[in-house]
Amino acid sequence: MTGVISAVVLLGVLIFVHELGHFLLAKAVGIKVLKFSLGFGPKVIGRKVGDTEYMLSAVPFGGYVKMYGDESMDDINAEDRDTAFLAKSVWRRALVVCAGSVFNILFAALLFVLIYMVGVPRPLPVIGELSKGAPAQRAGLAAGDKILEINGNKVNYWEEMTEVVHKSAGKELTFSIETKDGIKSFKITPESKKMKNLFGEQEELGLIGISPRGDAETVSFGFFESIPIAIKKTFEVIMLTLLALVKIIQKVLPADTIGGPIMIFQLASKQASTGIMSFIMFLAVININLGVFNLFPIPILDGGHMVYLLIEAIRRKPLSEKVIIITQKIGLALILMLMTFAIYNDVLRLFKGTPLP
Repeated sequence: MTGVISAVVLLGVLIFVHELGHFLLAKAVGIKVLKFSLGFGPKVIGRKVGDTEYMLSAVPFGGYVKMYGDESMDDINAEDRDTAFLAKSVWRRALVVCAGSVFNILFAALLFVLIYMVGVPRPLPVIGELSKGAPAQRAGLAAGDKILEINGNKVNYWEEMTEVVHKSAGKELTFSIETKDGIKSFKITPESKKMKNLFGEQEELGLIGISPRGDAETVSFGFFESIPIAIKKTFEVIMLTLLALVKIIQKVLPADTIGGPIMIFQLASKQASTGIMSFIMFLAVININLGVFNLFPIPILDGGHMVYLLIEAIRRKPLSEKVIIITQKIGLALILMLMTFAIYNDVLRLFKGTPLP
């Protein structure tokens, strides 16, 4: 049941934030909004407030904002012309179109601020296990030893140590270690090893053959301290999302890593069972994924509409309705093919019992 609730919350928040972006920007530039719906299809429940009907619809996988005059100006009343979507300037329409994705990304940044304010556990540089015959063991390090410095630079957390070691294959490093007999100095040269990175590519890394014991410290920040860290994290996830796409195109990442609603449901359930902060982190990442994906220049997505507007700005007149209809059919076909492939991967993963990425 927790899995169902977490998936519903995830989907609801994603859609609401995205459509809220379109809605608020439409209102801000003076466009009349006729409908704000969470879900597609027949209306389940709704209420009209002012010009806008707010609805929950039967099919939960999506949502929409219906704006006045967003398809044609033929039936627009003269007195309401200024409130029609198509009557607005290109740049105003562009703001409305990209607002959904921008809101998803901004919302993710706010979630990261919350996460860093609550606190993030960071592993301490305390050794748990040593690989037999590896540089650390040969140098005399033991389980329970704590790394204090490397080449005179203070080490506070495990990842600070690994960052230095990974970049130092074949280079002698001086470690200051807190042992059971006091603080001692050790000379260790990391060995070069081929390891797989996040995308499964082989890369050369320096290793000394140690793993962490598991000691961790929760590090939290004030509101204003959290903002730049959250912005940096947001950009990291954006770049990782784009890089993952490039790696799939390059066939570095296998196509079966593409997942659909079933995988998202499973991951949401998994993160929710781990803890509320893990779920919030996952929610932030998925918001960024959705925001970035929606800006791809594929007709029917927000990015496709941005391309239409760019062409209109260059030509000083919109594309013909025929061209838009044809390209949107192509875009819809591409999206349906991608969704079908993703769901196929999900089902195959379930039958094979393949672990989640």
